Amino acid sequence: MERCGRRGLGALAHAELQELALLYRQTASDLAAVREDPSSRSVADYLNQLLGRAHNLIYMGRRGKASGIVHFYRNTYPQIFRETFVYTATAFVIFFALAVAGYLVTLGDPEFPRYVLGSRMMDKIERREMWTDRILTVRPQASAGILTNNLTVAFATFALGITGGVGTVWLLAINGLLMGVIAAACHQAGLSLSLWSFVATHGVLELPSIFIAGGAGLLVGRGLLFPGLLARRDSLRLAGTQAARLLLGTVPVLIVAGFLEGYVSPSELPAAAKFAFAATLGAIFALYLWRTGRAAQSTTNLKSEI
Repeated sequence: MERCGRRGLGALAHAELQELALLYRQTASDLAAVREDPSSRSVADYLNQLLGRAHNLIYMGRRGKASGIVHFYRNTYPQIFRETFVYTATAFVIFFALAVAGYLVTLGDPEFPRYVLGSRMMDKIERREMWTDRILTVRPQASAGILTNNLTVAFATFALGITGGVGTVWLLAINGLLMGVIAAACHQAGLSLSLWSFVATHGVLELPSIFIAGGAGLLVGRGLLFPGLLARRDSLRLAGTQAARLLLGTVPVLIVAGFLEGYVSPSELPAAAKFAFAATLGAIFALYLWRTGRAAQSTTNLKSEI
């Protein structure tokens, strides 16, 4: 595979192509066998990465089709999400831990939220005013700005994985801390219902997307720091490819979340209606991530074992 370089399969002779196909099938068969032995985890990881490199080499260069986009969101993206869920879960734990810390510190130190949020925002909260009210008067501009900000945060969280994951952890921690401080400040001002009815509508899409982007950044960091049996360059390339697909999958979700945050979240709909909408939307999104593409994945696994 190293010989292919930029030319791809064009660098191989006909006999070498046949050998590559044979080795690909044999590696897939060996991987299925090794996975049955828990003590061979490192070998299984190596074979899985080797098979991934061969797959990318064999199928690269094909002209894209509209059906490929449908296939990506119907099968590839939810499958990658499930395969890398431990990284998304880690991103959530980091965010949640700092949110709890920010909440508790704010309850114990009245000056802390002013230091974190600034005097202007705290003055509004203490007057029992929601800073989100201004969105109602500039919805189109606000929605566009929110969308841009969400995408910027997601891309930055992913890109900072190249720091070995340190930058990703930092961004997740900062955003978690802000969420916890805002939640505590609003609770003390009696604005909890206003806050959570605003956040719920778009948050069921926006927050998981940020966690997924964070997981993608942590995946890049793992590929850089822990290459295993692969060369560091190859490990980073493989982890980066998988992480980039995770990030790509969040883009349409963040677009929908930006629209909801600009138009639905600040609307005058009853809080109960917003929570019901959020619960329904969150359930649909969870079902999509956990159930979509399983039939195709089972078929692929069965073919590999055969």
